[in-house]
Amino acid sequence: MPHLRLEYSPGLEALTDMSALCAALHGAMLKTGIFPLSGIRVRTHRCAEVFVADGHAANHFVAMELIVGTGRTRDVLERAGAQVFAAAKAALAPLLAQPHLLPSLEIREMDANLVWRANSIRPRLGPDA
Repeated sequence: MPHLRLEYSPGLEALTDMSALCAALHGAMLKTGIFPLSGIRVRTHRCAEVFVADGHAANHFVAMELIVGTGRTRDVLERAGAQVFAAAKAALAPLLAQPHLLPSLEIREMDANLVWRANSIRPRLGPDA
C-alpha cells in the first residue's frame, strides 16, 4: 500500500500525458516519506461515458482515490494528500488554466483485517523499500 487510482473522462489522454501524470504522482507519493516504494501503485481507468457538470463537450475530470493502510495520523495523511494533489495540479496546470477541468483527490484507509496480499517485489528492492 498505497494505491492511487485515477478515474478520468474520455479524451483527457489526448490533452495531457497520462504516463507523465502517473510518474509525477508516483514521485510525489514517494517524496512524502510515508509510503514504501514497494507498495506504491498508480493506475488509471478511462471512463467510457461521462456527463460532467453542465455537459459542455470540453469538460473533463480526473478523480483520484488514494487507498492507504491504517496507522498514520490524520495530520500525516493530510500533508501527504496536499503534496500529491499539488503534484497533480502542477502536472495538469495547462488544463487547469482553462475552465473545463475538475480534478479531485480522496484518501481512504482500508481495514487491515479485510485485505489479503503478497509482494514478491519488496525482497528485490530491499528491506527499506
